[in-house]
Amino acid sequence: MSIAGSSLSQELLSWSKNSRVTMRRDGLPDPNGKCVVYWMQRAQRGIDNHAVDLAAKIANLLGLPLVVYFAGISNFPHANLRHYVFLNQGLPDIEVDLAARNISFVMRRAPRESHEQLLSDVHAAFLIGDENPMRVPEQWRKDLASKIKIPFWTVDTDVVVPSKLMEKAQYGAYTIRPRLYRLLPEYLHPYENVPVERAWKRPRAFYADSVHEDMTRDWKDLDRSVLPVEAWKGGTHAALRRLKLFTGELLEDYDTQRNHPETDGTSCMSPYLHYGHVGPITIALAVEAASKANPKLKPARDSYFNELIAWRELAVNFVRYTPSYDSPDCAEHWAKTTIAEHARDEREHLYTLRQLEDAHTYDDLWNAAQIQMVRYGWMHNYLRMYWAKKILEWTPDVATAMKYSIYLNDKYFLDGRDPNGYAGIAWAILGKFDRAWGTRPIFGKIRYMSGASTGKKFDSKEYMRQMKVLPQQGSLAF
Repeated sequence: MSIAGSSLSQELLSWSKNSRVTMRRDGLPDPNGKCVVYWMQRAQRGIDNHAVDLAAKIANLLGLPLVVYFAGISNFPHANLRHYVFLNQGLPDIEVDLAARNISFVMRRAPRESHEQLLSDVHAAFLIGDENPMRVPEQWRKDLASKIKIPFWTVDTDVVVPSKLMEKAQYGAYTIRPRLYRLLPEYLHPYENVPVERAWKRPRAFYADSVHEDMTRDWKDLDRSVLPVEAWKGGTHAALRRLKLFTGELLEDYDTQRNHPETDGTSCMSPYLHYGHVGPITIALAVEAASKANPKLKPARDSYFNELIAWRELAVNFVRYTPSYDSPDCAEHWAKTTIAEHARDEREHLYTLRQLEDAHTYDDLWNAAQIQMVRYGWMHNYLRMYWAKKILEWTPDVATAMKYSIYLNDKYFLDGRDPNGYAGIAWAILGKFDRAWGTRPIFGKIRYMSGASTGKKFDSKEYMRQMKVLPQQGSLAF
């Protein structure tokens, strides 16, 4: 190693106290180690990534190269071909962007994706990871920390404000928003994008998969029934192109058009945020820069920050501190009471999961939204609220409504299997983050949205026309 042990310890101790860092396994680097490894899982990007930056700093401190490792597992919960193709499309961007920083990118796909084997093969001295508050990925981190003997730190790089600064679950956007906004001057800063001084020399007979090929090939356990969406291209470079379009052309009307599904005036960043192809700080800084260049964009900036920062980070907070985030058990006391009081209310319409999935209901607007989900892998947020509330109305009970909504959300949305989705479903069906409203059948005091009222707030006829002509086929594209 390039510096004295005491100096090294002091530097590492300083970095470990960063509010983005969680020390999963403490200790000093392996003195016989030959590189630092960053296990990339949630933050799938080679630039604007605090985890890469910290790993690069540690590598430079130790005089070692940095290897970024991505494990292509075949059984990620609820993931299917649509999700894997979008993910796969982002891998070449990671390789290119890391190479520009003198960092090597290694991908191994199932069944040869063992983290412990990779760490052994490269003789890792130190391991960095990223944070993921979802139940299963968090357990992966705990399991790995218990099996290895080198230091393991994770970095919270997919939020603007480190999520552990909110010490407990927040009741709503109105409670978390002021706390987050007070911290923006401290955390809303450009990433460092630290280069690495020493290049990694791949050991002889070292095994890695190409990031330019179909990572799902010969995976027999993968659900291939949900096709990719040709209109979406995964990856950091595609995300940045879309961000440039949004800030340059669409942001001006965001404040007035964001609730108009027929005009699609939103940023469409949610799939890229889910896969970590772009970081929220990158987006926020781009919006902030556009607002400073044109003060007329201030209302749009404020409206967008409310969604990107307040509501998105409320969702992360919800999943981080609520073990039952995908269950009716997460409802507030008032909601549980009203749900129990109306559990036996008669439903005029009841639909099976298959009928809902196939958009076979009496409600043309809901059917159009479901078609957008199935064929396009995305749905306007305003309609997502309506979509989930109608499922509550059309299923026998709240537990079934949650089950069906989560199943469809995770199966078809490119941004499914994400804190935002679970928080949105809990808001719509359980009244989470909301207040009690006037009592009505089935919903009790949970907020109700009618088709007539929802359809009048935008050109719903035009939206339904657009959904009828959405293409039904997809194809592999890398």
